[in-house]
Amino acid sequence: MADSAFHSPFAEHSACEHLSRDGQIQVRLHAHTLANVTLISTWPSGTAALCAALAQAFGATDMFPLPASTGQTAPCPLGLLLRTGPTEFLLIGDTVADSVGALKGHVSADVGALLDLSHARCRVQIQGPQSMATLGKLFALDFRDAAFPVGTVQLSGHHHVPCSLHRTGQECFDLYLPSTYAHGQLEALIDAALEYGVALTLAR
Repeated sequence: MADSAFHSPFAEHSACEHLSRDGQIQVRLHAHTLANVTLISTWPSGTAALCAALAQAFGATDMFPLPASTGQTAPCPLGLLLRTGPTEFLLIGDTVADSVGALKGHVSADVGALLDLSHARCRVQIQGPQSMATLGKLFALDFRDAAFPVGTVQLSGHHHVPCSLHRTGQECFDLYLPSTYAHGQLEALIDAALEYGVALTLAR
């Protein structure tokens, strides 16, 4: 779980607005730490057992299935479940909770591993009519709807720093970044958005 004394990597940033030459703000950023992040993983031969355990833990059904393949997401009782690889999931919760403890009864050591990453991941939300143009400067991704539908996740990176990008709307994205590099990554996003006009808000 996130430690209340945890130093935010965004602490040295300040809320700001930089207007474009024609006086517009076309990119809005919101940066904050996360209350609850859990990595759930297994090995290739254990994927079926892990999915069965998670389906039981979350009460998944045909109407509310688990993410079936890399890049898919689904809401669950503990938050948002992202399929970040063939053998792993990332669970994002917006409230402080012991997700590892809650899942241990279902995901035993012979099924998979649970790792609390609440201290190690941050989220930067970006939206606005020039959000894709901004992200396109940093990430080598195809942002067309067919290649990156709303609700899916793409794994990429910038300057060798990994990033999971979750498209939450037509012009809205959540970026999950390692906390160690989040300060510099936010600087890069602001710089990439300057020509369009950018506003930054922060949650401490």
